[in-house]
Amino acid sequence: MSDGMLSQEEIDALLRGTADNNEESEEVKETAEVETGMYLDAFEQDTLGEIGNISFGSSATALSSLLNQKVEITTPTVTIIHRQNLKDEFPHPYVAIEVEYTEGFTSATNLLVIKQTDAAIIADLMLGGDGTNPDPTLGEIQLSAVQEAMNQMMGSAATSMSTIFNKRVDISPPSIALMDLYLGKGEEKLNKQELLVKISFRLTIGDLIDSNIMQLVPLEFAKELVYELMNPSIAEQETAGAAQPAAPTAVVHEQPQPAEPQAAAAVQGMYQEPQPQYQSVSTPPPQPAVNVQPASFASFERAPLQEHEARNLNMLLDIPLQVTVELGRTNRSVKDILDLSAGSIIELDKLAGEPVDILVNSRLVAKGEVVVIEENFGVRITDILSQGDRLKKLN
Repeated sequence: MSDGMLSQEEIDALLRGTADNNEESEEVKETAEVETGMYLDAFEQDTLGEIGNISFGSSATALSSLLNQKVEITTPTVTIIHRQNLKDEFPHPYVAIEVEYTEGFTSATNLLVIKQTDAAIIADLMLGGDGTNPDPTLGEIQLSAVQEAMNQMMGSAATSMSTIFNKRVDISPPSIALMDLYLGKGEEKLNKQELLVKISFRLTIGDLIDSNIMQLVPLEFAKELVYELMNPSIAEQETAGAAQPAAPTAVVHEQPQPAEPQAAAAVQGMYQEPQPQYQSVSTPPPQPAVNVQPASFASFERAPLQEHEARNLNMLLDIPLQVTVELGRTNRSVKDILDLSAGSIIELDKLAGEPVDILVNSRLVAKGEVVVIEENFGVRITDILSQGDRLKKLN
């Protein structure tokens, strides 16, 4: 190189180096694809990706509400990881969140892995910060905040999986730990099986995070998900088959057929039905006639209001009443209330998706679901008390 200019030989060398690097990266990618195809065919990979896409799509909505940031989780990529290659797959400090399925899937675990720097941003947002200058060292409070965020994400994912597999799916509260495989930290969180399936999502949170969040599941469990999704009736039969009693075997006696026409009469005589024999039976004495009458029931219809009662009721129709829609309730101590701050989460006694209560003057009169009408919230009534019961509630 002379006078700050590159010679043609140096330019060619740089281009060759770039081409070599691109070829190496393409070779690594092709090797990973071939390796994955040895254990999961294209259909199984697409199915696992779609399950992850649907379940973690709802998780993105839950995380967005928690962090008050736009959260996007893209369609995942599915690859196979050998246990001896875990250090190469996770070279940085990470945070591992382990969740166990308590209902719906037998002895199945699910491990979420995110970079420690991304977890620090999520913790800062959960604790009321803006995420621009998070503390890189995750203390107990920061880990608890990340754990709660992942709990909400996995809870939404489990709800979506209940819909996908048409059965109840429950998870245990997540456990969290720092993972740095080069320092030997967090290895106990990894499944002991030799082959793991890595489902990697691209995670973006506002302008703060553009990274990956990875899900690790055993290969056998991944194949079980695909099989059960494609064969729901067979999976149910296999589960309930052990409890079903064996059906009784019917014994059929075949009647012999005559070999020659000359023996037909003899065979017919052998199988001729016996004639019934009758015995004289004395006639029972006549029974006295029973007088049967239809039962009469009291009328359950409300008696019409008298004229003065209707007039009194009309006088009450214009009285204003306070209508309240209640999402849920909970009890907290004075200390808990004093510890509240921006970003704190209060858990209510209602499950997600349950109807809300509609109260009139603090008395329950109906149940409904929340809707959005243009820019305002509203409630659609799904269950309501009768008019008489509603009047009694207002007393």
